[in-house]
Amino acid sequence: MTNPILFFYGPPGSGKSTIGRLVAQNLDLTFHDLDYEIEQDAGKPVWQIFQDEGEIGFRQRETTMLNRLIGQDSGIIALGGGTLLLPQNRSAAEKAGEVMVLDAPLQVIHARIKADSNQRPLLAGELKEKLGNLLESRSDHYRSFTHHVDTENLTPEQAAWQVQIQLGLFRVKGMQSGAGKNGGYDVLVQPGGLQDIGRELTARRLNGPVALVTDDHVGPLYAEKVMEALRKEGYSASLFQIKAGEEFKTIDTVNQLWEFFLANHLDRSSTVAALGGGVVSDLAGFAAATYLRGVRWVVMPTTLLSMADASLGGKTGADLPEGKNLIGAFHAPSLVLADPDVLATLPERELRGGFAEIIKHGVISDPVLFEACRRLTGLSMENIRKKPLAAIIRRAMAVKIRVIEQDPYEQGIRAALNAGHTIGHAIERVSNYAVSHGEAVGIGLVVETRMAEEMGIARNGLTDEISRMVSGFGLPVNIPTGMDRDSVEAALFRDKKRSGDAVKFAMPVEIGQVRTGIRLTPEDLRRNHAFSACFARS
Repeated sequence: MTNPILFFYGPPGSGKSTIGRLVAQNLDLTFHDLDYEIEQDAGKPVWQIFQDEGEIGFRQRETTMLNRLIGQDSGIIALGGGTLLLPQNRSAAEKAGEVMVLDAPLQVIHARIKADSNQRPLLAGELKEKLGNLLESRSDHYRSFTHHVDTENLTPEQAAWQVQIQLGLFRVKGMQSGAGKNGGYDVLVQPGGLQDIGRELTARRLNGPVALVTDDHVGPLYAEKVMEALRKEGYSASLFQIKAGEEFKTIDTVNQLWEFFLANHLDRSSTVAALGGGVVSDLAGFAAATYLRGVRWVVMPTTLLSMADASLGGKTGADLPEGKNLIGAFHAPSLVLADPDVLATLPERELRGGFAEIIKHGVISDPVLFEACRRLTGLSMENIRKKPLAAIIRRAMAVKIRVIEQDPYEQGIRAALNAGHTIGHAIERVSNYAVSHGEAVGIGLVVETRMAEEMGIARNGLTDEISRMVSGFGLPVNIPTGMDRDSVEAALFRDKKRSGDAVKFAMPVEIGQVRTGIRLTPEDLRRNHAFSACFARS
């Protein structure tokens, strides 16, 4: 959403100004309270305007100020409780941006207004009666808007975060390298967004030439659309296609990218754009991090897995023959733009695999997300594609964003995102990537939970609950038959999460809770019957 304008609307006392201001802070946007701006312009408070000019006079001022604010740059505008009752005001707001209605029941709003010293002319007199009549008269009007958040049982901070989840608008802060203003970068979930990528780059003052990196699966489908969007905005852009597949996530491919950047005259002010799944973004991001000591880059994830996980957090890198992601760098992008429309062409196996990461996010932090996934289990991928996946993507992204903002460089809580990955990466490597990343994470999540139950870390029965969820998406839950235990152990202890003679695990405790920093030595693994049983079963 280029230059977004978000309008907060709803009854008096619903929290429009408080929550709107918090969202503006989260997104690094300007904030305006419409009533305050009217007061500043008129030189008198709202109640005085009502007294001197009547409601008609106030509404005229309201319309004038609304149009003035809409004409400014992007920002958050908290509206009065009746601003959009006028059709011309509603039309102007909905044309300019998104309207978010904040809801709360009568008793909650009544208590908030009683505690507020501001005078509200339309509620003068017997407050509860006037308020009840006002809510009743406007109830159909408020319900007619698309976006709603009920603020009754939420703190202002929680309500602000729910607004961002619903709209798919985030700004990740904390990582400096490669990021935009204030060391942050925007994350957008925007259906149809690929066609706007040129304007999004312009809005963030990203310069050309642009090197678009994709693979030979995604390129034929979407590269020309992106190239056209860049050219339309005046960018000089060149295209490089790598071979698709984890086996090409190597330093040799990175070297090809460096040579391509040189041949196409990228300088330190240029931009690298990644269009594809996690392999593409890891490689393009690492090449961007190391070319000329770092150039800016953007990510357009095209798989469910990369939208929910791999595109976020600024982790970049390549594999070595000995293991995954053993070389790499933290290099924050300047923009992540996820367009859920591209999932229509995603192969079924990759779509299933993406749900493994989403389930993991639910397990480590968000029971609501876990439950949303449960409602999809057992459906065919054809029917799942018909569901509004953007909502699940936004919620899964929110989990990872919250974690990486607390721990940008994986010094502590960010390790929670590794749940399922320690075993999963080993399975991938030993299978020579015949087991996909999503499949391996699903297996790893189940196996690690089973190990955690035996160790007294996870509650009894948690493995079965997670296993049913993973298998409900048609994903495997057992280590492949015949996979050699010694090879898996060797891969485990070459993992980048190794610490001395041990490897670190992040293990589920309960749905919504995970414990990090669990160190297991080779002897610990041999004593863990749940781990041994995985190979007896296979």
